[in-house]
Amino acid sequence: MQIKLYHPTREISFKGPKPVSSILLKLGLPREAHLVICEDVLVTEDTMIADDAVIEIRPVISGGRA
Repeated sequence: MQIKLYHPTREISFKGPKPVSSILLKLGLPREAHLVICEDVLVTEDTMIADDAVIEIRPVISGGRA
């Protein structure tokens, strides 16, 4: 699978299938602080990602006015 990461932008490859929770753990990313998108769909940590999939992992960023 191809994994696109942001902040900093980079790409990584992993063999699949793997659940999202396993991918985040292997990358050392806290699940509470990241969104995982597969084929333009936000997926949960128990979703199995196929070997031929392309996913994006984006950090959760909040903002607003004080």
